[in-house]
Amino acid sequence: MRKRNWIILIYLFVCLSVTGDAFCRASNVELLVPRETPDGWVQRGAPQVFTKETLFEHINGQADLFLQYGFERSIFTVYENKNSSQKKIDLDIYDMGDVVQAFGIFSRFRQENHPASIGLDSYLDDRYAFFYKAKYFVVLQATESDPSTLQQLARMIESSIRDSSLPPKEIGYFPKSGLKLGSIEYYPQGLMGRQFLKRGFKATYFVPDETEDKPRAEADGPDSNLFIAIFDNPEEAKSSLKAFKEDLSKRGSARTAILTEPGFETIKGEDTHQGKLIIVHKGRYLAVAAGFEREKHAETLLAELINQIE
Repeated sequence: MRKRNWIILIYLFVCLSVTGDAFCRASNVELLVPRETPDGWVQRGAPQVFTKETLFEHINGQADLFLQYGFERSIFTVYENKNSSQKKIDLDIYDMGDVVQAFGIFSRFRQENHPASIGLDSYLDDRYAFFYKAKYFVVLQATESDPSTLQQLARMIESSIRDSSLPPKEIGYFPKSGLKLGSIEYYPQGLMGRQFLKRGFKATYFVPDETEDKPRAEADGPDSNLFIAIFDNPEEAKSSLKAFKEDLSKRGSARTAILTEPGFETIKGEDTHQGKLIIVHKGRYLAVAAGFEREKHAETLLAELINQIE
């Protein structure tokens, strides 16, 4: 029996016999490395495990970003083609703590919308495959173009993740009309470059045609964004709305306004970096429209967003 199979058996024995499941939770990432390999490929050497204290040894330039997103533990291994030692695929599986953080780091890596129907969301091109599912973020990188093997390995790993956690619910709050596919991102702190907003989501939208209420072609480029800032309670959200108004007053202008969908405290303003802004408070959220040329369009999207927020 290969050494790796012995390691797996030891982990399973400890998880079943030790009082409490803390060890099991910490070791799950090790069990996600596929036992089998695609035809023509072998796993080279033993997998390496990295923790919060050692991650910089593996990805020094990106370790801080992963730690900001709640990184807990990861495992790294290399696959090598039997016919060419120069043809390799690196595999990293990151335990990010929860599904929101896993989506967050995934959203920062995805540059375009090339989904592969793997996990809760995924990206696939000639040399890269990555996806997130539950609390895990998985990255595969090939030295040469091989999307078929990348996809096969990704599906092997996905099938071993039993957690059926749903995507962050806030993703579904954003209106679909004009939304740039693959543009939604999650920031764990400092949303919109403002520390008082803390964590939240950003989505990019295309400008509607000036004569028709339809999004322009993607080639014309996006120019506006919707944000959802998340707080622990409504009082904290209201306090941040006040801080936002004070911040806008210093940078440009701010005034209390009435949204098309009345009933929620709303601030309108403008600053030099993000253009015109509309900020709406609902419950423990602030919804923000930024950079929209047509205020009516921004209000319409915000009203739809507010109605979706639970």
